[in-house]
Amino acid sequence: MNRSMTPTRKCLKIMVALALVCQIVQCWNSSAQAQAAAGENPPSAQNPSLQQVIHDYIIAHPEVIIESLQRAKAKAEQREAILIKSKIAAFRSELVADPAAPVLGNPMGDVTIVEFFDYRCPYCRQVEPWLQTLIKQDSGVRLVEKEFPILGPASIYAAHVALAAWKQGKHTAFRNALMAMEGNIDEGNIHEDLVLQAAQSAGLDIDRMKADMTRQDIEAEIQGSMRIARSLGLTGTPAFIVGTELVPGATDLATFREMVDESRHGRPN
Repeated sequence: MNRSMTPTRKCLKIMVALALVCQIVQCWNSSAQAQAAAGENPPSAQNPSLQQVIHDYIIAHPEVIIESLQRAKAKAEQREAILIKSKIAAFRSELVADPAAPVLGNPMGDVTIVEFFDYRCPYCRQVEPWLQTLIKQDSGVRLVEKEFPILGPASIYAAHVALAAWKQGKHTAFRNALMAMEGNIDEGNIHEDLVLQAAQSAGLDIDRMKADMTRQDIEAEIQGSMRIARSLGLTGTPAFIVGTELVPGATDLATFREMVDESRHGRPN
């Protein structure tokens, strides 16, 4: 994990510092005014008495730091959410109307869920039954699959096979076969031979699959999905988009239904 300070954290620290400076300036002004009224010289920034006032104020009012931090965090998160929404709107056609991206559920559904996923991701496998239940129970849901293979060579291989299976009209069969495999897959230990087994059990034409896997349009589709995911700040899988809402991480069936309902009756999809 990249532990370098993000722009949001930098902004947060700056805002907290500014808030504290404002409190200190207010305290300084009050002290200066009081001393001026008494005919005394007001304290300077280097004056030990002012430094003591600042120290005492922070010690006596630690809630000021907490409140400033909370406000700064809320404002930073609000700005980040607005930025993400604008990016989703800019990528809308690539997200919901990409003809090269596999679609599950109802292709003509009124609500679209976009999922960024990796076949090696255990959390993607965790939410899979809930997604399958959702699209079976709600005929208005279409699920767009965006490949985001970030867990190594086997993930990249699986992504290419999945898109090659889409060209053969057997993407769902391949996906189901791979997701149904047991063993060490949940620990992310999925290998290319297991992917090939899933392709065979799904009835793919293996020779055609291997030829299609090297096509430029398949590579372009994967790279396009990676580009969008990174622009949205995604660092893991799964992640979901409904309308202009981004939900990173695994979620449950109830949350999926709530998101769909809000999109259908509230926010535009």
